[in-house]
Amino acid sequence: MMGVRVADEELRPRVIIVGAGVGGVATAARLAAAGCTVTVVEKNDFSGGRCSLIHRRGFRFDQGPSLLLLPQLFRETFQELGTSLEDEGVNLVKCEPNYKVHFHDGTSFRLSTDIAAMKGEVERFEGKDGFERYLGFLQESHRHYELSVTHVLKKNFYSLFSMMRPGFLRHLLELHPFESIYSRASKYFWTERLRRVFTFASMYMGMSPFDAPGTYSLLQYTELAEGIWYPLGGFHKVIEALINVGARLNVEYMFDSPISEIQLSGDGTRATGVIFKDKTRQPLTADVVICNADLAYAYNELLPSTNFARSLLKRQASCSSISFYWALDRKFPELTAHNIFLAEDYKESFDSIFKKHQIPDQPSFYVNVPSRLDPSAAPEGCDSVVVLVPVGHLHDSTTNSHKGSQKTAGVTQDWDTMVATARRTVLGTIETRLNISLGPHIIEEVINTPPTWKSVFNLDRGAILGLSHSFFNVLSFRPKTKHRSIKDLYFVGASTHPGTGVPIVLAGAKLVSEQVLRALRQEGRISSPRGALEGEKSNISPLDRLQKEQYLSWLQWALLILIMSACLLATSSMWHGNSINIL
Repeated sequence: MMGVRVADEELRPRVIIVGAGVGGVATAARLAAAGCTVTVVEKNDFSGGRCSLIHRRGFRFDQGPSLLLLPQLFRETFQELGTSLEDEGVNLVKCEPNYKVHFHDGTSFRLSTDIAAMKGEVERFEGKDGFERYLGFLQESHRHYELSVTHVLKKNFYSLFSMMRPGFLRHLLELHPFESIYSRASKYFWTERLRRVFTFASMYMGMSPFDAPGTYSLLQYTELAEGIWYPLGGFHKVIEALINVGARLNVEYMFDSPISEIQLSGDGTRATGVIFKDKTRQPLTADVVICNADLAYAYNELLPSTNFARSLLKRQASCSSISFYWALDRKFPELTAHNIFLAEDYKESFDSIFKKHQIPDQPSFYVNVPSRLDPSAAPEGCDSVVVLVPVGHLHDSTTNSHKGSQKTAGVTQDWDTMVATARRTVLGTIETRLNISLGPHIIEEVINTPPTWKSVFNLDRGAILGLSHSFFNVLSFRPKTKHRSIKDLYFVGASTHPGTGVPIVLAGAKLVSEQVLRALRQEGRISSPRGALEGEKSNISPLDRLQKEQYLSWLQWALLILIMSACLLATSSMWHGNSINIL
């Protein structure tokens, strides 16, 4: 573990982290390891946020994420804290196959890291030449993956000028940010069936494959090259491990502690602590406040209202979901650990979600059976099943009701009816395509809806993945990790840079920790040594050093400056100058 050079406990910088989601607990452990006194305050009586668990009658369900991608980012987090996943009791098992994708015509496709198996599956539909095109898709998505990890996930974007880094700019066009995942996949796959197989993963970002930037084929790549993994005991095991690391470093965790606001100095220029909703509790003071609550909620409910705060409520958000958690009194081997059921009207189903904010007539949906990988998820002879049906987010940002209907701009969202429709459609689709009937065997059911996600986790519009990852919601356009005018106030989580998804938020926790430590060191408030927590690379043999990147040619510079100028003009037009922080 990295040593601490703060001689007196009382001289250590005091940090308050609002929210015990994955970003909050990871940042807490990192800053505690660097010599800070850290307190985490959480509104709920459990940790993990959407990465929490649901327990019913001996059945266990992952409330949110149910598959672990980009495992190296998880391993790096624990290595940089002087430990490992295994040492902290997190045992990962590999899913094989990755998914079984079911189509309306009764056919299926098995996605796998096994190259021989994929050769047979691809050639079954695309012919002999199809496998070569599949390798071309892997090559491109591999490039997207490596460039994104190096130049986006591990770099902070403090202003629009951060996008002018030569190392990033020379690769910008290779990331295909101005094309959709679907259009890029169509270059390599000539059947509509495989175009769907290799684009549905955009749902992980809460986006339509017809709108998500082509860069995000990296999600399919990491599944196909690195595999899909599952922590035995549930995804929350990762959160527990980070909490345990923090506890050894004297991080204090305060659950059942909702706050009403982030406390500011008298002149409103710096964050000084938090004020609890329970007015009988004394406010907590700190040198630094880091907010892991939903970003739009934090800006609009915990801080003074501003034009920028209000603009977040109008930004494009990810979708929401109706999620069913079913306890079954028997096993159904026809279902693998991860199952995708794709709608016949593929594009129309996404249009219903992202343009009409409704549930599609024929939804595509995901079925997870954790008991297939981990017997402890259900009693012997039984199955635990999680069904995620993507739906439009709430229209009204201020709505908190769990039931009933909402009508905004002429569009009605009747959640009781939509839940009933989703349940009936899911059970009917599974029965039709697999010839099994789950309904009579459901002995316990829990349901999460957009109003649930909003009320329990304070998610703006019930959007389960925060802000969208459209071009003007990423990189320098995405809300910053530090408040632009309030000193000592930082943000970590899905809606700030670098973006949504557990491994991405872990990368964000490292960026924020580095940013906080740099500021504390510059102000003389901490003297911890530089090291792994701030991204310092270990010594590398001259034989193993990579060749330095070459400078951009004048033609590349001219083209990229033209693109950036167009982005600036578009940004000015969209947000009228003051409503978005571009500098």
